[in-house]
Amino acid sequence: MSENPLRGPAAPGPKGRAGDIGRRVAARRKQLGLTREEIAARAGCAPTYIQYVEERAATHDISFLLRLAEALKTTVMELTGGTVDLPPGIGKAPYHPEFVELDIDECRSLLGTHGVGRVSVNTSQGPAILPVNYFISEGEVAFRTAPHALPAAAAGHETAFEVDHVDDALSQGWSVLVVGEARTVTAPDAVRRLEEQAYSTPWAGGDRDLWVVITPARVTGRRIIARQTHVPPSGEGSAQE
Repeated sequence: MSENPLRGPAAPGPKGRAGDIGRRVAARRKQLGLTREEIAARAGCAPTYIQYVEERAATHDISFLLRLAEALKTTVMELTGGTVDLPPGIGKAPYHPEFVELDIDECRSLLGTHGVGRVSVNTSQGPAILPVNYFISEGEVAFRTAPHALPAAAAGHETAFEVDHVDDALSQGWSVLVVGEARTVTAPDAVRRLEEQAYSTPWAGGDRDLWVVITPARVTGRRIIARQTHVPPSGEGSAQE
């Protein structure tokens, strides 16, 4: 396979990491400028338990979550991602956000080894953006589709592929854009390797046995960082807590 911007050390795969609640707790605590000891005192628990919450994925009882949300001056819904069924981006913009470009190593890390991304295709009705299950194989983006499904139309063309994440509770997020030539994979050995690497069948189900790979020619990424929370009602000044 040809050289592309995702070549180099293999992108790190999924690691044992904090759950969504822990990530939100840690980010919110840092936004407030509080220590684990201070949050523990407010929530009525040991500092070591706050550390456990932030660093381990676990299930917590509602009484503790209520105390924790109050200690962090937020809501249980925001801590638990209760708005996940709503479209992303409904949260308020952060106060003095920081918009940064990502380097290639961070783009590799965020693309990871698998997930759901969006691929651009041109159809007879015009351009379309379609979600697909994907993973990274030897530096290329790989996904499965059906021969006559719309994502298959990407093959043979320069294509844009995008992965992103938006966290409304923290008013921050990131996106990675891959641009490159897409092609189908038909050689039996290459198909077998992709089948062995695939972590899941496509979420859409059905007979989707056509492999398409995108060889990146350009990889770029951006991140919005929320150093503070939303603009206070009085306008300029310290961030609202």
